[in-house]
Amino acid sequence: MDFVLRKLIIMLLQPSHLALAAVVLGLCLITWRKREVLGKRLAWLGVVYMLIAGFSPLGYWLLLPLEQHYSSVPKPVAEDQVAGIIMLGGFEDGWVTGGRRMLSLNDASERLTEGVRLSRQLPEAQVVYTGGVGTPWPWGEGAAESIGSYLIEADISPSRIVLERQSRTTEENASMTADLVRPTADQKWVLVTSAFHMPRAAGLFRRAGFNVIPYPVDFRTRDQGDKLKFSDRFADGHKRTDMAFNEWLGLLYYGLSGKIDAMFPAP
Repeated sequence: MDFVLRKLIIMLLQPSHLALAAVVLGLCLITWRKREVLGKRLAWLGVVYMLIAGFSPLGYWLLLPLEQHYSSVPKPVAEDQVAGIIMLGGFEDGWVTGGRRMLSLNDASERLTEGVRLSRQLPEAQVVYTGGVGTPWPWGEGAAESIGSYLIEADISPSRIVLERQSRTTEENASMTADLVRPTADQKWVLVTSAFHMPRAAGLFRRAGFNVIPYPVDFRTRDQGDKLKFSDRFADGHKRTDMAFNEWLGLLYYGLSGKIDAMFPAP
């Protein structure tokens, strides 16, 4: 129940949802003479935010500090003594995969493609996928088995593959993976996830006992020049802003609750 409640709160707190709620509530209040002025202000506030988030560089401003944080960390090479490669789920569409009987990916697919490339570069390392059903809705479906089959078809030995199928959050990704592979202090583990998600993920995996080598992928920004880049797609602007807000909210929550060692874990 705690998981469902947290997911619902996060969904309700998304800036785009709050802006829409402000517009709807404002329009309703306009019809009530005593609250007409308040209604107009709320509606305009929602509209102005939606225009700013949809077309301005706001999303880039929020994403860049997250993505730049680990971008200069040296990448692992074949000579490195790496115990394993951990690919965080979130790149798969379990619902479509289950219905179509073939692995369906979303726009975070570099978590898989780079994970496979690293598995060939580091042929002695374990290859770990961690991810269950991360949605509170009843139609959620995992894709771990399809991902395992894909890894085998990509010429990765089944003896190297570890599938963690139960986790629903990044915190559970870390703790349940630790339960499976039992990391030790002298082992190095390459963590593959989206660049904007890496600060939170690295902090949680370190807290779970992993000596993490961050390997950020799936970048949504290019460089500091994006701070002047306007969006030509309204929905894309809101997606970037909501995505960044969710990560900053997660860092704040895990930092204040003591589940990561610092609000913004160092490289």
